[in-house]
Amino acid sequence: MHPSCALIIWLASVLALQALGYGGVLLLAAGVLLLGGGVLRPWWGYVRRARWLLLTLWLILAYNVPGEAFEDYSWAPTYEGIADANLHALRLIVMLGCLAWLFHRLGRDGLVSALWGLLRPCRAIGLDTERLVVRLSLVLDNLQTPQEKGAWRNMLGRQVEHGNGPTILHLALPRWAVRDSLLAGLVAVGLLGVFVA
Repeated sequence: MHPSCALIIWLASVLALQALGYGGVLLLAAGVLLLGGGVLRPWWGYVRRARWLLLTLWLILAYNVPGEAFEDYSWAPTYEGIADANLHALRLIVMLGCLAWLFHRLGRDGLVSALWGLLRPCRAIGLDTERLVVRLSLVLDNLQTPQEKGAWRNMLGRQVEHGNGPTILHLALPRWAVRDSLLAGLVAVGLLGVFVA
């Protein structure tokens, strides 16, 4: 599969998640698990790291959706809020699974190549896609190096030490095959079907 095709599939999955109910979200999660290979461990790591975000999202939605209070307690969230919060938290968890699949499938170099391939037509209208791809590559390199404790304070105080990043960026982009076109078309039709239905 072409890296840009994998990026298109990921993007369509994330967009479709916003319109899916419980059945569709669970079906997409099953697809990630079946097609992902060894994606379960990094997926769990992403969920564990996002636990406070998930909890905050759940509390905000559970308490801000109007409806009937849970067990008629005045301080409790509403039934409708709890249902909405559960669905949105599940969507975020599955989105993290899709992200784990993308990183497992492509890796850092594949992701940069996929973005390069996807943005290449934008050069015709004058967008500087090379700069964007190089910056993304540098950010991904920086994320792979562990930061010392309190490094965020130095970044805010503009006392950042610039690391020695790569001076040359090599991109290996395979040829776009017919099956990639078929897969991208199938994903586009599926995404359209999700939003029309």
